[in-house]
Amino acid sequence: MTYVLQAVIAGEDLLRSAAQKAPGAHVASLGQGLSLLPMTSEVLDAVPDADAARSLGFRRLPTGFELKLAEWSAVGPVAYVEAEYFGGAGEQRAVVWADGALAWGPSDQRALGISPISQALRRLGATSGPDQDEFTAVGLDRHRHNDGWISATP
Repeated sequence: MTYVLQAVIAGEDLLRSAAQKAPGAHVASLGQGLSLLPMTSEVLDAVPDADAARSLGFRRLPTGFELKLAEWSAVGPVAYVEAEYFGGAGEQRAVVWADGALAWGPSDQRALGISPISQALRRLGATSGPDQDEFTAVGLDRHRHNDGWISATP
């Protein structure tokens, strides 16, 4: 089984407001007041300089979009996350902006057994529960691909 995710995660109100300026954007609700914006070609096309060179070591985060995420973070913290797994092997990478600037990451390293995406989610205010990390607590395990998140949006 594969799991592939390339998305922006932030507070629901912040992300829905920001997504209104990106034609073709789909915002899916997660748990704990967070939402997810899957990266699509339409979203990237709506950002000036989205074709610029990739930065921060992500596969799908162009410099132009990185600047937009920093701008959005003036309202509240914003994370960009990527994950790709096949048959249990794979990788995650995450970064968080707050107050208009890079606040954490980018990181692809587990810290004290906590995955990069769960570390980023903590910085957005997510909490874990018994026998689950923040990744599962907010529901990122509900869909295995960006297409699943897109089809789950209202």
